[in-house]
Amino acid sequence: MKKTRNCVIALLCAALVAGCSDNKNRIAFDGKYFRTKVKRVDRQRDEFIATVRGVSQSFQGARGAALHAANAYCVGTYGSSDIDWDVGPDTPADQLSIVNDTLTYRGTCPQAQ
Repeated sequence: MKKTRNCVIALLCAALVAGCSDNKNRIAFDGKYFRTKVKRVDRQRDEFIATVRGVSQSFQGARGAALHAANAYCVGTYGSSDIDWDVGPDTPADQLSIVNDTLTYRGTCPQAQ
C-alpha cells in the first residue's frame, strides 16, 4: 500500500514538472529561447524599453526576440506594429546596449491620430 502511494505521488510530481516545461507556447529565435521584458518609460504607454536576457546564446536570436517583444507590446497596446526606434533592429551592432548579457531596445509606438 505504501509503495503504491509513493508511486502515485512520484507520478503526480513528474506530471507537474513536465507541465512547467511546456515549450509549445514559446518562440525560439535562432534555435534558442530568450527571456524578454517590455516596460513603459516614465509612465508613458507609447514609449517602451524592451530587454532580452541571454544574448550570449545567440546575438541574432536576441535581436529577433527583442523585435518580437516590442512588436507584441505595440500591437497589444495600440493595435499596430509600427515603431519609431531610438535603438532597435536597424541600429548597428556596435552601437547596441548590451550590459550583463542583456540587450536593450528602445522605441515609441506611434499613436493613431
